[in-house]
Amino acid sequence: MKTAVVYYSMCGNTAYAADKIAKETGADIIELKPVKAYHDKGFKKFFFGGKSAVMGEKPALEPYKFNADDYDDIIIGFPVWASRIAPPVRTFIEENKDKLSEKNISAYACQSGAGAEKAFKKLKDILGIADYKSLMILTDPKDKPSDDNERNIKEFCGSLR
Repeated sequence: MKTAVVYYSMCGNTAYAADKIAKETGADIIELKPVKAYHDKGFKKFFFGGKSAVMGEKPALEPYKFNADDYDDIIIGFPVWASRIAPPVRTFIEENKDKLSEKNISAYACQSGAGAEKAFKKLKDILGIADYKSLMILTDPKDKPSDDNERNIKEFCGSLR
């Protein structure tokens, strides 16, 4: 059974978790990168990123290698923006939706504040799945290392087996 971690990371927190998950589970990593990068500092970061998430935008992505037929389990990782998934993840889902609905889907969200639960619900609706195999919420795991985040990653990886 092969697993892929598909993620978008603006500030490195989601990438940090993807690397840990891949090392623990042997999963392949597929990083999503928008063709046009988002502002990553100050007011513009929150304003434009939040607007893009709320409006359900689907930015063009740089080419990535992903064939859903190669995987049984897909883990989707994203930062929480305005209680929603980051737009590059929305693009990925749109491009692969038919195949994703046939897979075991797990997800993890990295947040600074709150909103992951709402983002998971919206993601489930977009994917058109009944439920997730596993879920995980992390609070800035790279920027604010904690025993809780590390324990959550271990438990999440254990739940995938």
